[in-house]
Amino acid sequence: MDTFEGPLDLLLYLIRKNKLNICDIPIVEVLEQYMEQIDAAREQNMDVSSEFLEMAARLVYIKTVYLLPKHEEADALRAELSGQLLEYEECKRVASLIGEELSMDSFAREPAAVEPDYTYRRPLNGLKLLQAYYDAAGRHVAPPPTQASFSALVSHRIVSVASQIIYVLRRLWKDRNISYRALFVHKKDRSEIVATFLAVLELVKGKRVRIEGETDNPTVELLKAGERRCKAKH
Repeated sequence: MDTFEGPLDLLLYLIRKNKLNICDIPIVEVLEQYMEQIDAAREQNMDVSSEFLEMAARLVYIKTVYLLPKHEEADALRAELSGQLLEYEECKRVASLIGEELSMDSFAREPAAVEPDYTYRRPLNGLKLLQAYYDAAGRHVAPPPTQASFSALVSHRIVSVASQIIYVLRRLWKDRNISYRALFVHKKDRSEIVATFLAVLELVKGKRVRIEGETDNPTVELLKAGERRCKAKH
């Protein structure tokens, strides 16, 4: 039944196959062949749509009406069926002609000018936009610094200038004078060396010590109270 487009298509096939007159359809003969097609379809487990069954019932009704003494109604029903078959046949012929002469490309038209719409309508996601920016800029998002990266800074010892002032004064109170370089002998940390140097400058500025000698290793001498006052007057 899948090969027929509908009950009219099947009836037209049977009429043309048996070379019957479409305007004088032998209902009994057509009905028998029509039911054979339906029974064959059912034996092959094919679905028979309701419209095929309705046409079978219609043919049976026409056959029944022909059993009555008067055949006017039966003739009218058969004429109506013949008319539908003729119309269907004509429509099928015209559709075939159109299909041969026309195709989907026959109705092509020139492309219409469409104003481009640049409105951005996608949902915005800040992180994705940031990632897209970095990708466009040829850079990647740098991962956050690890805890180990701070270890060198956090573990770095801070040496105060005040602590080194005390250190220098303690050395001088004991020996009164000391080699300038001797103050830095055990100073290996850069912060400690800088703080010691600044401590010496602060002591010189405050007239607590004096640096003697023009060699590469001058002597640092602790000033006495009188010397400091004398220096202060000058």
